[in-house]
Amino acid sequence: MKTSFNAQAPKKPTNLSLNSDLLAEAKRLNINLSATLEKALIEEVNERKRAEWLHDNAAAIQACNELTENHGCFSDSFRVF
Repeated sequence: MKTSFNAQAPKKPTNLSLNSDLLAEAKRLNINLSATLEKALIEEVNERKRAEWLHDNAAAIQACNELTENHGCFSDSFRVF
């Protein structure tokens, strides 16, 4: 999937508030917090953009589905199966 952000953009320091026990366990397990959060953010951003796109295009999707229900697919006459 194509990213919707510049993967080469410089890193920016950010302050976060995390559960202290979870943070301690992550440090004990040598989890790279920056990489883990970045990966989670990519997934969350992609999911929200997908939902946003579906919401923004709901009317067009519905219209296309209705057209197909009423008239079939344009390629129906060419199908051999």
